[in-house]
Amino acid sequence: MDKKTISIALFSGLLLGLCLSASAQDAKTVLESASKAMGDVTSIQFSGSGHMGILGQAFTPGGAWPENDIKAYSRTVDYGSKSAREEMTLIEPTPIRKGGGGPFAGEQKQVNLVSGQYAWNQPGNAAQPAVAAAEERQIQIWLTPHGFVKAAMENNATAKKGNGGTVVSFTEGKQKINGTIDAQGMVTRTETWLPNPVLGDMPVVTTYSGYKDFGGVKFPTTILQKEGGWPVLDLAVSDVRANPGLSLAVPDNVKSAKIPPVNVTSQKLGDGVWFLAGGTHNSVLVEFPNYAVMIESPLGDARAAGIMAEAKKLVPEKPIKYLINTHDHFDHAGGVRYFVAEGVTVITQESNKAFYEQAWKAPHTLDPDHLAQNPKKATFVTFKDKYVLSDGGREIDMYRIPGDIHNAVMSFAYLPKEKILVEADDFTPAQPNAPSAGPRSHAGTVLLYENLQKMKLDVATIAPLHGFVAPYAELQKAASTEVSSASR
Repeated sequence: MDKKTISIALFSGLLLGLCLSASAQDAKTVLESASKAMGDVTSIQFSGSGHMGILGQAFTPGGAWPENDIKAYSRTVDYGSKSAREEMTLIEPTPIRKGGGGPFAGEQKQVNLVSGQYAWNQPGNAAQPAVAAAEERQIQIWLTPHGFVKAAMENNATAKKGNGGTVVSFTEGKQKINGTIDAQGMVTRTETWLPNPVLGDMPVVTTYSGYKDFGGVKFPTTILQKEGGWPVLDLAVSDVRANPGLSLAVPDNVKSAKIPPVNVTSQKLGDGVWFLAGGTHNSVLVEFPNYAVMIESPLGDARAAGIMAEAKKLVPEKPIKYLINTHDHFDHAGGVRYFVAEGVTVITQESNKAFYEQAWKAPHTLDPDHLAQNPKKATFVTFKDKYVLSDGGREIDMYRIPGDIHNAVMSFAYLPKEKILVEADDFTPAQPNAPSAGPRSHAGTVLLYENLQKMKLDVATIAPLHGFVAPYAELQKAASTEVSSASR
């Protein structure tokens, strides 16, 4: 390298260093002004009402998340202890919304907490560990207007001019966070990304508007947060309290909690048919003469790897050729990419194909999954209303459920020889002889039953993708009970 080249490199490095220093200095000035304009607080509490979107539970593939109404909402954040308490009372909108998320009657109350690395829910007096939610709840602290300013000041933020003001950026742990501060010193927008098994590096964008003075502290009266492009929180803020303090004692069972290992159990339903359970979601493995078929790969890579391993134990000499996917809700589609990486063809209703192909284009850098590490083009077999997979005396029939209110293109699988119905979400049978109120039934249960009657399918056994295997009579009973309740 000659002297001229060395001089240019040194000059470029010096110029870059000066730019970064100036950027950091600009950020410090902007952040100090914002802290003064909004009011410096150690904790804050805001309350109001609005709507909550249910991530990954759209009625149509690629559509908006369905929403519940928030009757009452309160959130207290303590920045020093990195703690937050969120309380809300949800009610179903009228008319009842279409789309996923568990149906409920009356009101549903939630209390969600985080303190440092620990997260838990508090239904009643019992603390329920929420290990998987800790990271996002902690990030949400720094997405609040005052939290963003504090975190940016502590993490060597940089600044540049952007639309609507100055864009300040910093990294908290492995998380990159951007925020826009307007000319009045108000935080109007924050942006970050969270890992999602379907959407990859999923954008989380929060906009703040309608700032108002609440006892000397400026706070927005409208908060709109979107995840994956659709609202998950639309809040009208009615009251704000500065420095209320928040002291959370982390329960012992929360401190010791860990994400449980994947557990896959198998129950033989017939010759070459197994019900794979052991968690919150189920799958069904069906053996054909020269290959095997998996019905549903839920949740994510870990569960997908577990059911794949169990399949290899049950039918070690036969590869899985097809994966049947009932619908696009994230808890049921989160493991589909794993099977794609294994070269398995996906059978699904035709509307899902375009959604999956588009969603899977997103990068998976925050939590690289099996497909991100082993890129492979997905292959699909799609159908509109019905598809029959038949080979060597074995048959699986796929039907789209007309008029389903949980998902517009919800489908079920039917094994005519064994008289087995494999369905998701519309009917969740309880454990046999369980001391409970019985199976979860709702309007979708009635529609499922009515459609089966119209199709004249001879069903003997329900193999649900939630809950426990049950005789068809349980579905008949649940549907009739729901009709009776609705008529009162």
